[in-house]
Amino acid sequence: MTGAGRAGGRPWRAAPARLGRTVGSPSYGCSVITPATSAEPAPCGRRPLDEIDFVIVDVETTGWTPGVARITEIGAVKISAGHQLGQFSSLVNPGRAIPERVAALTGISDAMVAAAPPLAEVLPAFLAFARGCVLTAHNAPFDTGFLAAACQACDLPWPDVPVVDTVELARWVLNEDEVPNCKLSTLAAFFGARTTPRHRALADALATADVLMGLLPRLSAAGVGTLGEMLAVQDLARRSRSRPRVIRAVRAVIRAVSGGSSRRGVRYRRWLGIGARGGRRGHRDRPGESRRGAHPGNSGGDSPDPAGQ
Repeated sequence: MTGAGRAGGRPWRAAPARLGRTVGSPSYGCSVITPATSAEPAPCGRRPLDEIDFVIVDVETTGWTPGVARITEIGAVKISAGHQLGQFSSLVNPGRAIPERVAALTGISDAMVAAAPPLAEVLPAFLAFARGCVLTAHNAPFDTGFLAAACQACDLPWPDVPVVDTVELARWVLNEDEVPNCKLSTLAAFFGARTTPRHRALADALATADVLMGLLPRLSAAGVGTLGEMLAVQDLARRSRSRPRVIRAVRAVIRAVSGGSSRRGVRYRRWLGIGARGGRRGHRDRPGESRRGAHPGNSGGDSPDPAGQ
């Protein structure tokens, strides 16, 4: 399993993988692909980022509220040091009708999920796939909120793992003169993601993975080199939303450093196997989109888009 190469860089190299199990019918794209390596305990905050396994996850749902709405699809990709280690993709039968406006948004219909496996079968397979990794998502409270609620409904423990939110990281390292908002579609275009977000779980997870790959060199050039430092920056970004002057000042420093000749930043880009992308082409708001890139009900976004796109 290989990934298409980014212009000017080398392609992702996939580790040997095996089909661990098939969830539901193959016609629904429900194969669970896992790397032929054993899972490790949750990573320590002192470990360098290039030694961390990230599982980037996206869920599609019947609505916006965890515990009320149901999951209809889970997609995830596992990456480490610029290598893709595996993918997970499965439709989920939510056990109820999908509202028309959601079906129109995601393209997932009642007919598509009718023969899909139930959550109680898909969720343990996903948790096994993600074991020992850092969970990552775009507007993570939405996806992890649904996954945690699903664990509770299935009487499964929610894993005590770090969670990285690409929305918060992007808010910290990117300025408004670079992107008008932090929606997934905006950041995917800005960083030249190889997969276009389209409200399907695996496609959005792959796009988020490319966004993460674009954010990591920025963080590295600013001196963020470990998981603990990344989580600290993320927490600071979350707590500093009410202090825009501070955020603008720090962003200016990060841009100055990441745009310079930092050897550390160059090394990080090299092992990631990507070029430094980031023009203004293709990152304008769509009509009616908010500037926050948030899920409705989480951070005040006014878009009816449950994927923050």
